[in-house]
Amino acid sequence: MRVVWVTRSFLDYRIPVYDELCRRLDGQFTLFYNADYVPDRVCRKAQAVLGDRAIGLQGELHIGCDRWDGMANKGIRIPYQRGLIKAILKEKPDVVISDGFFQWTYAALWLRAARRIPHVMCYERTAHTERNAQWYRRAYRKLTMRWIDAMCCNGKLCGEYVQSLGFLPDRITYGHMTADVETIVEKVNQVAEQQVQQKRSELGLQGVVFLYVGRLIPLKGVMQLLEAWRIFSREAGNARCSLLIVGGGPQEAECGAYCIENDLDNVRFTGSIDYDLLPMYYRCADVFVMPTLEDNWSLVVPEAMACGLPILCSKYNGCWPELVRPENGWVFDPLDVSDTVNILALCLSKRELLQSMGEASRRIVENHTASQAANAIMEACSIAVKRHQ
Repeated sequence: MRVVWVTRSFLDYRIPVYDELCRRLDGQFTLFYNADYVPDRVCRKAQAVLGDRAIGLQGELHIGCDRWDGMANKGIRIPYQRGLIKAILKEKPDVVISDGFFQWTYAALWLRAARRIPHVMCYERTAHTERNAQWYRRAYRKLTMRWIDAMCCNGKLCGEYVQSLGFLPDRITYGHMTADVETIVEKVNQVAEQQVQQKRSELGLQGVVFLYVGRLIPLKGVMQLLEAWRIFSREAGNARCSLLIVGGGPQEAECGAYCIENDLDNVRFTGSIDYDLLPMYYRCADVFVMPTLEDNWSLVVPEAMACGLPILCSKYNGCWPELVRPENGWVFDPLDVSDTVNILALCLSKRELLQSMGEASRRIVENHTASQAANAIMEACSIAVKRHQ
């Protein structure tokens, strides 16, 4: 089977999945991506595992733009990559894989409609992230489903959403979204305890350390978390705890100003950190918190789990049904300040359980690996091919 994956963009977490697929397909796997958009470090990693089968294209044209806050369906962007369809046809694929309904998926849809090349879509959205989808987006999705032979959804909530659009459940597989668990664990194990203590001292972290990793944009709910943290800190009294915020973005100044105005001297900001350096910060933490207001599948959650951290996860994060269970964390509503405060306080009161909960996180995330993702994608490819036999 010759497989072509066409995606406008991807990040580090996809590399092990591409590597796994290439090996299973005996090298008959080609990746097309936007070399102007994918970070250089990620391009180098893709080329390291795929060689000349990782093909970056340049000079994309587009109409419209994405919204800076990252919220779904608030902006519109229609791209056109010159030479993309011709480049795919040159590979003579048996299956074309796309990411979602928009971006470079137009090429896979055209090839399915005009050339009858089986099409597999890897999809992430949920009913929550699509709650504000305009009628024309929903109409477009329902229309184009006739040219999608199989879908690989990231989880249960995603599968429920595509079925609500009319896609048949027997053409859906699950589990294409996965963090680079193996690499994270390897790098975490390389961090010595002395280095951890030194970093915690440098950052001024005390007591139970709650960690957030991600962009500082409205979508991620960091301001809502800080509002709850202000109340929680006051009610916690003498209990020592720290909030470590790793990441940068447009809201960085606003978040910092809020902490100064409210005397939150137990909050630390690192700014943007290189992806390969994140294991140190995971090691510095005791609990991971993700307050997102809208996310398909936050990959930092399984990363934190692989590092042995309990999870406090927003109910608006599509990954929670698979990843957050009573034995390894709690789900909360970041738009409900009292609920967030209660979860932070509960976590602090259960501090003696945090280590065992972290171990449970490790066990749960072992089922979400690159190998499992490749299984789900290959199964979808088989379904797609059989529909054309």
